[in-house]
Amino acid sequence: MSVTADTPASSPVTSHGASLVTSSVTVTNPVLRVAPASPAAAAAYFGASLAFHADVSDVAAALATDADPGFVVVDSRSTESWDQGHVPGAIHLPCALIPEQAEQLLDKSVPVVTYCWGPGCNGATRAALALAELGFQVKEMLGGFEYWAREGFEFETWEGRERRAADPLTAPADAQDCGC
Repeated sequence: MSVTADTPASSPVTSHGASLVTSSVTVTNPVLRVAPASPAAAAAYFGASLAFHADVSDVAAALATDADPGFVVVDSRSTESWDQGHVPGAIHLPCALIPEQAEQLLDKSVPVVTYCWGPGCNGATRAALALAELGFQVKEMLGGFEYWAREGFEFETWEGRERRAADPLTAPADAQDCGC
């Protein structure tokens, strides 16, 4: 919180926007301490973000159709992690093996969607970077395997297929999608 004591005594009191102005003090909240970007800059940023990211629900919906989704999914985690659970139909390609195996396993004309454990892991980002540097079109699946399982989508383990109930904090109860 910042406090400014040089506000003129005649300033109006307002609760709108970033500041509360009283006769002698301006208090800026932590959210608006750095002003939001202009609408044009925000549109460019968020538009670019969608070019780099896909969410779990969108990936699952595309894979659930009988049609070719137009992309391949790559799990960038270790073999032990893969065995614990992975997206059905995904290709297992740990980050460390991308430079030597990507061109044998993947087609550069088909976009790739990478994932790792979840939001606390940057393995999918590292995999996406490595694939992009090799000339692949790539997106990162936000939420990773954690959100795939938490949203109730079927996954494969070394023992077979499994599905958990959707976590109501990550997926709407009794709905096909979140409506986003």
